Amino acid sequence: MADPHDVAAAAAGPAEQPEARAERRFEPDLRSMTRINLRPIASPMPLGFFTVAIASVMTGCLQLGLLGPQARGAVALCVLPAFVLQLLVSVLAFGARDVIAATLMGVFSGSWLAYALVMFSGAADGLPVLGVFNLAFLCFGALMASVTRPKRALWFVLLASLPRWAATGLSGLTGAEWLTRTSGALGLLVALVAMYAAFALMLEDMRSEEVLPVGRSGPAHTAVEGDLTVQLRNLERQAGVRRTL
Repeated sequence: MADPHDVAAAAAGPAEQPEARAERRFEPDLRSMTRINLRPIASPMPLGFFTVAIASVMTGCLQLGLLGPQARGAVALCVLPAFVLQLLVSVLAFGARDVIAATLMGVFSGSWLAYALVMFSGAADGLPVLGVFNLAFLCFGALMASVTRPKRALWFVLLASLPRWAATGLSGLTGAEWLTRTSGALGLLVALVAMYAAFALMLEDMRSEEVLPVGRSGPAHTAVEGDLTVQLRNLERQAGVRRTL
């Protein structure tokens, strides 16, 4: 006659065997077999800043009256590619492990899309809606500026953009012509700062050294000037390696 204990163990299946349960308690140390591969890429930031500069010139000229009201649709179509280009920059920046640049360029990308759609469609109350949108963008920019100071190129572009978003938002809500003109002039200032940042970063990436000053400090300076050990510090805890975001 079969032993009742043997029958119960067989009915439970192999997953419930004492030996199987014991094996699940112990896993081999996989650290020595683990490899994390990093792929160097060219910096996407010059593309992002040049895109900001060109789109800011187009919208600034419209606000200054250098382009007539009938040019709104054409300006919207010229600005629309900025959405695609900055979205590409954002994706590449996430792959390069730069969450600040990726977040900023991703939100910039969405803002150009919103502007292009509203201006091209001529939607009712489009300007007041864009006014509220720009004031919300102002809050986002202020938060980003508070953490980007070590990355001076981004920081200076943000500092130039904050008053423009404020002027654009208030002009959309109030309809004040002088605020619209002010926003246009500030847009050209943003374009100049972004153009300089793009050119300086492009030269730096091409020559592997700083040619024009970009003013990095703190962790941003260490990341560029530090050795490979600095680049790989805490890699096992970064997004894409750790289990959760």
